Amino acid sequence: MSFNRMLVGASLAATLSLGTALRAETIDVTTVAGHPPVFLWVKTLSESFIPAVDAALEGSDITIDWTEAYGGTLAKVGGEMEAMEDGLAQVGIVSSLFEPSLLSLQNVTYVTPFGSPDVDLVLSTVDGMHDEIPAMRKLWEDLDLEYLGGGFGLEDYLLMTTFPVTSMADLEGRKINAPGPAVNWLKDTGAVGVSGNLTTYYNDIQSGVAEGVIVFPTAAAAAKLHEVAPYVTRVGFGAQFAGGIVANKTWFEDQDPAVQEALRKAADTFAADYRTGLEARVAGAFKAMEAGGAEISEMSDAERVTWASALPNVAMDWAKALDAKGLPGTEVLTTYMQHLKDAGVTLPRDWSVE
Repeated sequence: MSFNRMLVGASLAATLSLGTALRAETIDVTTVAGHPPVFLWVKTLSESFIPAVDAALEGSDITIDWTEAYGGTLAKVGGEMEAMEDGLAQVGIVSSLFEPSLLSLQNVTYVTPFGSPDVDLVLSTVDGMHDEIPAMRKLWEDLDLEYLGGGFGLEDYLLMTTFPVTSMADLEGRKINAPGPAVNWLKDTGAVGVSGNLTTYYNDIQSGVAEGVIVFPTAAAAAKLHEVAPYVTRVGFGAQFAGGIVANKTWFEDQDPAVQEALRKAADTFAADYRTGLEARVAGAFKAMEAGGAEISEMSDAERVTWASALPNVAMDWAKALDAKGLPGTEVLTTYMQHLKDAGVTLPRDWSVE
């Protein structure tokens, strides 16, 4: 081979190599979550969602350089939206639970207690309603957020008390801790709702400020609430939708379609893995509480009906208030209830009926 031909060959190889390098792209993406990775939704974001995005982009000449900012390193719980709005993060977990005004429609499960205990059903239903009811997706878009999916939430809430509970009548005059929206689940039951959160429950019960708490099993076991409230009653308040994975919408729309598709597909992977992981954690939580001396019982169907019937129609009040603001509150409520009924859920009360 002549020197000139070797030179031409080397030049061509260099050009092709340069062309590949020019086509290849590395995108810097910061993911944000206010909670630390000990919480399952953050753990799954890191261990399931991110690898799924990377896998989907293999062979596309696009790679992502991830920066993971969890546990308050970039945003506190409830501050994730602002971090994305300010361009500090591109993707994150946002809890609609903490945004009852801005993401009101997404909170439908919290105003419809005694729904389904099936986490997969509840999360997939609300997730799917984002496509059925455009206004639900628009609430995210108005905040410059793109809802990717990956609905996450909390398992069937229960009641933990310092005294045995077999009926609603046992709650008369008792002070019960509950997270913000769940205080409504105690209205007109005879109990006194006391707002609280996971950081205050143990001490409140130990000091007598409260005599019980409405809580979900995995949190209860982790906080060792059975030490101060050993009577665990599976009331069947239902699983709850708490939020999803979102991206900064302006940033998202600037991305290659391959990146957009990878993010959406990874959100589906996140959802499936989260629900599987939650099921295992819930089983472990009940074992831990029982081993710690908790007395676990289940409220009868009749008493569940009594409790649900005693409550004011908080869901209808919620829906009508949103209707008055130009949002489809009633449509969201009736659609959610219908999906549960279509799935064969036996409801002690249909909140869409006045």
